[in-house]
Parts: sequence; C-alpha cells; structure tokens
Amino acid sequence: MKQTQKTVRLTTSAMMLAIATVLAVICGLMPFLNLPFGGGFTIASMLPIVVISYMYGLRWGLFSSAVYSAVQIVMSLMTGPSGTIMALFMPNSDDFMGYAAAIWILILDYVVAYTVLGLGGIFRNRIQNKTLALTLGSVVALSLRYLVHIISGYIFYGAWAEWFFSQDGFGLGEMMLNTFSGEALSWVYSIVYNGLYMIPEIVITALAAILVSRIPQIKKETV
Repeated sequence: MKQTQKTVRLTTSAMMLAIATVLAVICGLMPFLNLPFGGGFTIASMLPIVVISYMYGLRWGLFSSAVYSAVQIVMSLMTGPSGTIMALFMPNSDDFMGYAAAIWILILDYVVAYTVLGLGGIFRNRIQNKTLALTLGSVVALSLRYLVHIISGYIFYGAWAEWFFSQDGFGLGEMMLNTFSGEALSWVYSIVYNGLYMIPEIVITALAAILVSRIPQIKKETV
C-alpha cells in the first residue's frame, strides 16, 4: 500500500473512531436511552466501526474495533467509581462479584463485544450490491455483539432472572416464570434484557447503514 493510501486509511479510521466515541458519549448522557442495570442503545454509534471494516477489510476492521474496545474501557474508567468497570472491581460495590468475574466481564462485555464489530465488512467482496453488503454486515456484527452479551449475562447475571421477571409492570414476567426455571430462565433473562437495547440498536444501525452506503467516498473505497 502506498504511503498516501496508508495516511488516508489512518486518517479516515481515526475520524470514524472519534465519531463513534462522540455518539456513544452523547447517547450515554441521555437517561431514556440507558437501562437501569447496564446497557443502553445508541443512535448508530457502532456503525462507524462497521464502516471501517467495510471500507478497508476485516483485518484492519478488527484492529480498529479492538482499539475502540480499549477506548470504551478508558471512557468507563474516566467516570470514576460510578462507572461500570470501576464498580466491578470495588469490593464495597453492589456489582462486585470477585476479581476473576470482573476480569471475565471486562473481557466479554468490552473487549470481545466491541471487537466483533470489526467483522462488519464480511460481505464487502462477497455481495456486489454495496448497500446490501454494508447493511447485512452491520446486522451480523451487531448480532454477534448481542450474542456475546447474552453469554455474559447468562454466566454472570443469570441469578437475577427470577427477580427481574417478578417485577411489577413486566407484562410477560409471570408467563416467563411459569414456563421456564433454572438455567433456562437465566438464558431467557439474558436474551430479553440484552435484547431491550441490542435489538433497537441493530434496527437503527441497519437503517443508518442503508443511508451511509450511498455516500460516494465509502462506495469508492470498496470498489
């Protein structure tokens, strides 16, 4: 790759990472977008990371998404004791489950969950229709992130399932409690809870991808 092309790639990727970070921060400041026990959907804040992979390939996309996962960790740490990550490592916190659990939650919910976004360019050379390639790539990448959160939620937060479904105002809670129990209930809880923010995120990102795919600069890079 020529030096000029490398410079353009680095500059574009840095810009996309900055946009993703700013969108995530802005949405994080809006209480109605965030769930009370962690997680929240954003206005397509992860699409810029998917676009990097779509424009420059999976290898560069995975590298960029790994960088983004580190940015997310730093941003959480900067919020101090109230931040999700910091609370996991504080013995006097309600979120503390032991240091081993905290490390695994950090790995799954941050490192792995954000790094899989780099797979968003998986269809860039497989589907000729650029709009379809980016849109499907976005759905696959975010669905993988959803899957990672489901697994993490089942392992570390499944014990909250019965409490969650017994809350007043949860229309399907009684049905869930009567239908599922034990590990099955923990899986359902994780699927439902994480789906409350990940499913809207997937839909919003897919719709945004349709519009973004029409930008000439993006189409040109993927030719």
